[in-house]
Parts: sequence; structure tokens; C-alpha cells
Amino acid sequence: MSKVFSCRQITKGKVECAEALVSKDAICFYLVEPETGIVKERNHDAFGKSVVGKILIMPSGKGSSVVQLDGLYKLMMRNNAPAAIVVQEADTVLVAAVASMELPMVHKVDSEFFHEVQTGMKLSLDADAGTITIL
Repeated sequence: MSKVFSCRQITKGKVECAEALVSKDAICFYLVEPETGIVKERNHDAFGKSVVGKILIMPSGKGSSVVQLDGLYKLMMRNNAPAAIVVQEADTVLVAAVASMELPMVHKVDSEFFHEVQTGMKLSLDADAGTITIL
């Protein structure tokens, strides 16, 4: 049985079905291996996990505009970027990087969502309609 949560669009787009990757730590895309999409930042909640094709769920972004944009660009050029991003707090650096790469991104999700979603769950995200569905 699916469950739908409301959210607010930051950038447009839809993802029909993708696996969730939930991180309690903010991610700096410069610290994600471009060739594999694996988080390489030591002591990070998502260390060793792949962001490729996932709906990445995290508190916010981290890092300067240059490293966020460069890291995300390198992932995109190798088809190793996340499918979409869900953040609890949108920071301008991450928003600018994601908008430049035209990835769907949302924030202000129902708080219950963050208690229910787990890594590996299948989700759909419709930033245009303002919904995330746990499938």
C-alpha cells in the first residue's frame, strides 16, 4: 500500500520509481566518486554507498558553490548522479547546483515522511505536483 506525502518544489521534475538513499549527514558532491557514484567521505553516514539513480534524502547540502556544482557536474557527465534530491533544509549553494544540473529537488516535506522512509524503499517523486510517494 502506497503512502503520499506533500512537499514543496525547488526544481521541477518527476521520478517514477527509484530507490531511496537516506543520510542523516549532509552530502558534499565533491566527496562522491564521479566514476562510481559512491560516497567517499570518511565517517559519513552514507560512506561506501552509491547515489547513482537514487532519490537522495538528506538534511541539506554542504560545501561551497564550486565544489557542489563541480562534484554534481562530474557525476552527471558519467551518468552517476542521483535521480532526485529531498532535503529538510534547502541551502542556496545546493539549490544553485541542482538547478544548474536540472535535477528534481524538493523540501518542506511532511515531517512524518522522515520517520517512515528508509534506505532501499521504492519512491516516486513529483516535484511539479508537490508529492513524494512511498511505493
